[in-house]
Amino acid sequence: MNEDRQLMQLPRVLTDRLAKPFVRFLQVETAVAGVLLLATLIALVASNSPWAPAYLELWEIEGGLRIGSLEYARSLKDWINDAAMTLFFFLVALELKRELVLGELSSPRRAALSIAAALGGMMMPAMIYWTLQHDQPGAQGWGTVMATDTAFVIGCLALLGSRIPHSLRVFMLSLAIIDDIGAILVVAIGYNAHISWAMLALAAFGLATVRGMSLAGFRSFPLYFLMGGLIWVVIDASGVHATITGVILGLMTPARRWVSDKRLYAILSQVIAHPGAQGSGVTQDRKSLLAAEIATRESLSPVERLELGLHPWVGFVIMPLFALANAGLPLSLVGIGNSITLAVFSGFVLGKPLGVLALSWLALRLGIATRPPELHWGLLTGGGLLAGIGFTMALFIANLAYPASLIDSAKLGIVGASIFAALAGISLLLVISGPGSRHHR
Repeated sequence: MNEDRQLMQLPRVLTDRLAKPFVRFLQVETAVAGVLLLATLIALVASNSPWAPAYLELWEIEGGLRIGSLEYARSLKDWINDAAMTLFFFLVALELKRELVLGELSSPRRAALSIAAALGGMMMPAMIYWTLQHDQPGAQGWGTVMATDTAFVIGCLALLGSRIPHSLRVFMLSLAIIDDIGAILVVAIGYNAHISWAMLALAAFGLATVRGMSLAGFRSFPLYFLMGGLIWVVIDASGVHATITGVILGLMTPARRWVSDKRLYAILSQVIAHPGAQGSGVTQDRKSLLAAEIATRESLSPVERLELGLHPWVGFVIMPLFALANAGLPLSLVGIGNSITLAVFSGFVLGKPLGVLALSWLALRLGIATRPPELHWGLLTGGGLLAGIGFTMALFIANLAYPASLIDSAKLGIVGASIFAALAGISLLLVISGPGSRHHR
């Protein structure tokens, strides 16, 4: 009996024993936030050390392709911000697509609360920032305060464990994802000086081709990644920020699986019917095995398979690299009173919670949204404070919005606001989720 049970499982090898703890590690929600925090600290220490000039020069090293007289090159920092971060936005769009089709956002009224909160959390901070910086050199940086950092927010919530309801995690994850999508749309529309409509038309043709390939039944991921790379190059040449490619392709990715459970089990039964695969060549039993391999793979939707494959690379490679390249700034008490620093800080710390709460209340009042009973206003307030952690996307937009002379002031406001928002949000949630407060409405 024991031997039969072992035969029903895949063979175990050394890599299984090594991979299992690592997979568990990837599933810990705080893991990405911890690595990102470490990368940020390294960037801050390095940029305030005697080796700061060498550290900053590292990210300005040029690299690229040269074919004859045609050269396509940019700095290492730009490759990270423009190319690698496209995969980050692709993953964000995949998560949004999955939530909209298969997850919590598939219910329109439940999704409406997160959408309303995200819109409020984008508009109110931008309004506060613009009010404080109107007719000043930093006025163009209004988009910096609009986004929420998904990894740090989920990491903060994970620290609270079972003290907070699952509905708050779902709400904050949805809010942060929608925020990120909104922020990249702001980048694509608001921070581009010149747009080539001919290149955009060519990109639209490329996207239509991808859609046609999907309808025709092409299922090879490498082929789609090749098309995605070509579309990225065209959009980059159009003047629109190329990271929008990741968002569009992510939302175009099918969220429905190709092989249903019923079909999968029917195909697997054919393998059982041909148990003795011997010799070589094309035989019925080998056809059954090949069909079973494809059916097993395709029993997961493309969205799910891509998320599983990309999440570790984006979380533990791309995002830390982005932090290393962008989070460095010279720390000085002199810059704390700078008007841009104060505007960024105010936008995140005041604008985020006010915007989240105001539009959430309005959506509920109008009856277009519904709120889980356990997700009371105290929890929403704590979540609104945590939404003020704008780190990754804020740095991303700041690099586009500010000239070199103002970028450090904006970074100081981003880092300061993120620290304050994290501490304030966690503290409030700890207080209101304490003994006797769990069922507070």
